[in-house]
Amino acid sequence: MTVEIRVATPQDARGILAIYAPFCTSSHVSFEVVPPTEEQMRERVARITRKYPWLIGEVDGEVDGEVGGYVYASQHRERAAYRWAVDVAVYVAESQQRRNLGRALYSTLFAILREQGYFQAYAGIALPNAGSVGLHEAVGFQPVTVFPNVGYKLGRWLDVGWWQLQLRSEIDNPPDPRPFREIRDEPVIAAAMRDGARLVRAPS
Repeated sequence: MTVEIRVATPQDARGILAIYAPFCTSSHVSFEVVPPTEEQMRERVARITRKYPWLIGEVDGEVDGEVGGYVYASQHRERAAYRWAVDVAVYVAESQQRRNLGRALYSTLFAILREQGYFQAYAGIALPNAGSVGLHEAVGFQPVTVFPNVGYKLGRWLDVGWWQLQLRSEIDNPPDPRPFREIRDEPVIAAAMRDGARLVRAPS
């Protein structure tokens, strides 16, 4: 099975939810407790991709167009001085684990974020989650802090750790980041997705 990395569309909502919904109902990975509806997920994809990348790892296998994983960036904080930073998240279907798909998706996302003009990426991880911590540190994130007992889900209080990745060296008077909708069709974006897909391993 091969994997193509491409830009998500609202039509991918069902495939995204197939991966994401179990993390809402039976895991502390997401702090959502009720999965969004398909319509709500379509709206999320449409809204986020106006400004930030949302990418799909599409698996060419028994089911055409199966979503094997996805990654996206979103606003870090509302105040204007934060606008060169983003939050990021990646989710991979259980059937596609151990194929380097998470790393491939992140590699592609970071290349696009640099092209847009972002400088810092942050990831929040509900703890414990050794697999997620390992992935994020493998792609270059550094631990920043832990918010103890900040969430309550599935009968327990949960810590959330925050990790930071510097995407580019800081400069004075940086230009505003370019919205993703303005650059999504540029050749450099297609090249980043092709390069990322090459990092995915064949199923073992």
